[in-house]
Amino acid sequence: MNDKQKKPQKLKARLPRGFVDRAAGDIRAVNEMTAKIREVYEHYGFDPVETPLFEYTDALGKFLPDSDRPNEGVFSLQDDDEQWMSLRYDLTAPLARHVAENFNEIHLPYRTYRAGYVFRNEKPGPGRFRQFMQFDADTVGAPGVQADAEMCMMMADTLEALGIKRGDYVIRVNNRKVLDGVLEAIGLGGDDKAGQRLNVLRAIDKLDKFGPEGVALLLGPGRKDESGDFTKGAGLNQEQIDKVLFFVGIKDYAESAGRLAELVAGTSKGAEGVEELNFIGALVASAGYGSDRIKIDPSVVRGLEYYTGPVYEAELLFDVTNEKGEKVVFGSVGGGGRYDGLVSRFMGQPVPATGFSIGVSRLMTALKNLGKLGASEVIEPVLVTVMDGDVEAMGRYQKMTQDLRAAGIRAEMFQGNWKKFGNQLKYADRRGCPVAIIQGGDERAEGVVQIKDLIEGKRLAGEIEDNASWREARVAQETVPEADLVAKVREILAAHAGDRKRAGGDV
Repeated sequence: MNDKQKKPQKLKARLPRGFVDRAAGDIRAVNEMTAKIREVYEHYGFDPVETPLFEYTDALGKFLPDSDRPNEGVFSLQDDDEQWMSLRYDLTAPLARHVAENFNEIHLPYRTYRAGYVFRNEKPGPGRFRQFMQFDADTVGAPGVQADAEMCMMMADTLEALGIKRGDYVIRVNNRKVLDGVLEAIGLGGDDKAGQRLNVLRAIDKLDKFGPEGVALLLGPGRKDESGDFTKGAGLNQEQIDKVLFFVGIKDYAESAGRLAELVAGTSKGAEGVEELNFIGALVASAGYGSDRIKIDPSVVRGLEYYTGPVYEAELLFDVTNEKGEKVVFGSVGGGGRYDGLVSRFMGQPVPATGFSIGVSRLMTALKNLGKLGASEVIEPVLVTVMDGDVEAMGRYQKMTQDLRAAGIRAEMFQGNWKKFGNQLKYADRRGCPVAIIQGGDERAEGVVQIKDLIEGKRLAGEIEDNASWREARVAQETVPEADLVAKVREILAAHAGDRKRAGGDV
């Protein structure tokens, strides 16, 4: 029998399913994008707010099933007082709680924006993650649809600020009340029809996925998919189905507005919704936003269980190539609407609210497809190399580094094993450093530094064939007084910027 103790197994490094690590390039791209979004929101008079990642579970409400452990759809845990808390699944429910809790201190209308990660305890898949970033803007305490019209205009301005040109996007607008009117007009009004109305809403929400034919089956007897699974339908008759499909199939609102008004005539909500749509259309047109930018479109069905009035969606119209190599329209990158009931859950009184949410990761993918993001080169740091390890020498190297930083130049002093100088230059090469600063004992005694232009050195190295020529050329390396260090480095970096500009890149 072997009495030797078994070696403890090494811990396996593995990323949890549905989550991703973010590299420097992606982080910078997101920062670049969110800075532009933030500038537009601030320009509109919105102010930032931040809520925590966790909320009490009963404040979220949307995904929660009837079970002892509310952990379906959301990630939950119990606090030491046995209260359930959950990671937020969106940024709107936490805002509603924040407004209700601070209602007496908040000045209405409350115009605010925030960006942050949200979490979904759902099965991950291609392009479907359990953690992702949203960027929201909301107006709380404004009952008029002029607030909704402003949200649509702000969405359009945001997309243009990000470099998406007119014709490549549209903000599509609909109204939950109009659909409620349509449902009432076909005999689905009243509390006793709530379940059937919900089935109709869910069927309509599949319009992009299954098309009118598939939705017609889901509105009627039901639909069998390719695997043979059957989804029970809403049980509407053909006349009811035709009216619902007419509504969601409207492409030109101006041409169909009369017939739509007739369809919802006699339903208070439907008539109110049509009036609100017309009002929004008139407001945005008066402000100079044509239908090529903001369009009334009854086919928008996003979140119709959640919203109480206008709903809107930002859609990108250009083609991209999907994972199957097919050309497809990019589609939605965000949207929102009026949710007058959400804050009211906490208040016992009506509190109107409207807002929209941008899917940051999805929009970032779109901008990369257009070449509008991450195009600005990040200049890697100037490397101050280390030739001697005594306190005096290290102090000099650190001062050089700080002098460069104080001049606004990105710089770092080598922090690895300084005794192998060749490794320092290898590090600079791998890092893409544009310049290396070198000072040994001889240079220190003379009060000078060697400045090595690594980018120019690489270019010249390709033109020099033999070692003798290399030694004679002393490629792209100069010796200057210590006092001239910052000025010389700035001159070299300016030359690099000029080269990039001539090559068609960004400075």
